Amino acid sequence: MEKEENQNSNIKNDQEVEKETTQPQENLESELKQDTDQEVKEEVKKITPEEKIAELEDKVVRTFAEMENQRRRFEKEKEEAFEYGGYSFAKEALNLIDNLERSKQILETDDKLKGTEALNKSLEHLDIIKKDTISIFEKNSIKPIESLNKKLDPNYHQAMMEIEDDTKEPGTIIQEIQKGFTIKDRLLRPSLVGVSKKTSKKEEKTEENKENEEDK
Repeated sequence: MEKEENQNSNIKNDQEVEKETTQPQENLESELKQDTDQEVKEEVKKITPEEKIAELEDKVVRTFAEMENQRRRFEKEKEEAFEYGGYSFAKEALNLIDNLERSKQILETDDKLKGTEALNKSLEHLDIIKKDTISIFEKNSIKPIESLNKKLDPNYHQAMMEIEDDTKEPGTIIQEIQKGFTIKDRLLRPSLVGVSKKTSKKEEKTEENKENEEDK
């Protein structure tokens, strides 16, 4: 009996020791939690109404700035769509002028039609159609590029060949293979041209040789 009572008393003492050791820890955790909550509350309290208003005003200003940028972007896209919306159609329509020019060249080189009244009338009608077509284009801000006797400009001209010609400054356009066009301030199609270049030295030497032979 005495042994059992001693054992029970030892168990009770151990339980009391555990309570005494765990209770301070629980109290410490509780105090830390209260301190943390207090710090959070103090930080929240630190934001004054004036600061909150300033923060909201900044957000509003940024939102309005983004809306304004979007509005300007939309206006620009709308203007470009209005001004250049017919770009693809205009580019395709240039084939009409090309076909008129080809038809004219074919008629002019036809030996059976040369010198006939039918040829003259056909050419006259083709010229009228071409002029009317170009006039319609110009009313819609589609204008032909002037090329002949002008310096080659890569922004508007595309050189297809070089032609020896000492009477012109090198790089001068002396032949127009296909007429180019612009639509407002944008290139619709470049002019395909032939430009001048100086006569090669070999040919100059042969000419000198011929002159020397004639003198002999």
